[in-house]
Amino acid sequence: MSTRGRPCAPVEVPDRLYFKIGEVAKLVGVKPYVLRYWETEFSILRPGKTRARHRLYRRKDVETLLEIRRLLYAERYTIEGAKRRLRESGRLADEEQAVQDEDAATLARVREELLELHRMLADDPAPPPLTIGPPK
Repeated sequence: MSTRGRPCAPVEVPDRLYFKIGEVAKLVGVKPYVLRYWETEFSILRPGKTRARHRLYRRKDVETLLEIRRLLYAERYTIEGAKRRLRESGRLADEEQAVQDEDAATLARVREELLELHRMLADDPAPPPLTIGPPK
């Protein structure tokens, strides 16, 4: 079945850990700007980013995007309707919880590192003075 010129047949997702936005766009059958827009609308879509700020999608993200495309293009849901459908299927709630858990774990690690730095500074509050130029 084809809607708006986009194939809605099942897509074989390659067995890889990460995908670039162009690769995902080809797999899903939409332009990259559509993927970026969907990221703003669907909170479960949070691709990782490289140091150069390029998006890296996980396999689970690609599968979610394929489901979103099916809901929007084949079943003709609105964005809000697709969000509701994903939420009802449990996918949205589970992935949002996973993102929150991951964020909480990251914050806990950062907090521990900050506490360790604080302890180190408390043990040696006055570091030796910096000398600039030749030693005296």
